[in-house]
Amino acid sequence: MSRPLYADINLQALQHNYHLAQQCAPNAKAIAIVKADAYGHGAVQVAQALVNDAPAFGVATIEEALTLREASIQTPILLLEGFFESSEIELLHEHQLWCSLHSEWQLQMLEACDQEGNLTLWLKVDSGMHRLGFCPDDALAQVIERLKGLKAVGQLGLMTHFARADEADNPYTSRQIELMKALAAQYQLPLCIANSPATMQFPEAQGDWVRPGIMLYGASPLPTGHPVGDQLQTVMTLRSKLISVRELPAGEPIGYGGRFVTPQTPTRIGVVAAGYGDGYPRHAVDGTPVLVNGQRVPLAGRVSMDMLTVDLSDQPNAQPGDDVVLWGEGLDINEVAAACDTISYTLMTGLLPRVPRRYR
Repeated sequence: MSRPLYADINLQALQHNYHLAQQCAPNAKAIAIVKADAYGHGAVQVAQALVNDAPAFGVATIEEALTLREASIQTPILLLEGFFESSEIELLHEHQLWCSLHSEWQLQMLEACDQEGNLTLWLKVDSGMHRLGFCPDDALAQVIERLKGLKAVGQLGLMTHFARADEADNPYTSRQIELMKALAAQYQLPLCIANSPATMQFPEAQGDWVRPGIMLYGASPLPTGHPVGDQLQTVMTLRSKLISVRELPAGEPIGYGGRFVTPQTPTRIGVVAAGYGDGYPRHAVDGTPVLVNGQRVPLAGRVSMDMLTVDLSDQPNAQPGDDVVLWGEGLDINEVAAACDTISYTLMTGLLPRVPRRYR
C-alpha cells in the first residue's frame, strides 16, 4: 500500500482557466506559461492538455523547452530568459524556439554567430521592473536596427514585465503600459506585456499577446473578491490521510521543540502523512488551516520532514484513514500561503518530486 499523499491535478479546471484568460484578452493570443514544471503541476501533462488551445508555451530555460519537444509538443515555445551561452543558439534554430533578448551580451553572441534562419525574437525592454531588459532610450533604436540586420532573425516583437500589476490603483503599471504601447507604435512591432494580474485587470495592457501564468493553475494573484479571480477553478489539490489519532491530556508538548502544547483534556491529535520533505512549508504556524473530512482543523506543532500534526478536538469521530486536504478544493491555497508567510507560487513550485501527481 502506497503512502497516501498525492497531488490531484484537475486538467479540466486548467483548460477552464486558460479559456478564462482568453476571454479576458479576446483580441490577443495567450502564451501559456509552463515554466518551473508548470508551477509544479507537470509541464508535459499541462502542455498536452492545452496543446489544442494555446498558440505558444513559455518556459524559463532551454532544458524546459527540450523536455516539451521530447514529448512531441511542436507548438512554439518561448524562452522567457533567452539563451545563456552561444552554444544554445543552434538549438534555437534546430527546435524552432522563440527567444527573449534582454542584454547586449546576447545580441553580440547573435551577431558573432551570424547563422541564417528565421528566429522569432522578443526584445525585452526594462519599462520599470529593473531586472532584465534594454533601456527604453534612444539606444533602443540601434538595438532594433542591429537585430533587423541579422540573417538569423525572422520575426521581432517587444516585451516587458510588470512590477506591480497586482495593485489595481497603483499608477506605476499604467506608466509601464503607456511606455510600451508608445514604443510598439514607434517601431511598428507586436507587443507582449501582460502577465496574469495584468491580463485580469488591465485590459489596456493586452497588446498582441498575453502571458497568463499563475491564473492558469487556479490561484488568483489579486485580492479576494475580484470578479475574474472568483471564476478561477482549482487545479492542484494536495491530498493525504490521517495515519494516526491519539488522545493526550492537557499540557503535553507536540512535535519538535514542543511549540504546541495541548490546551485541554483530552486533546485529540491527528498525524497526517505530509511534511517539508514533500514541500509542505516547515515554517507553517500553529493554526494553519487543514481540511479533515471536509472540515477545517488547525495545524498543531512544527512540521516534520514526513509528517505534520493537527488538532482534532472538534472532530471526535475522525479516525486513521480519513481524508485530508492540505490545499486546493475547499481550501484556498492563498489562505494556506498567507498562514505560512509566503505566496501560492512557492507552495506549488515547491512541491517535491516524491509527491505523485495524479491527473484527471
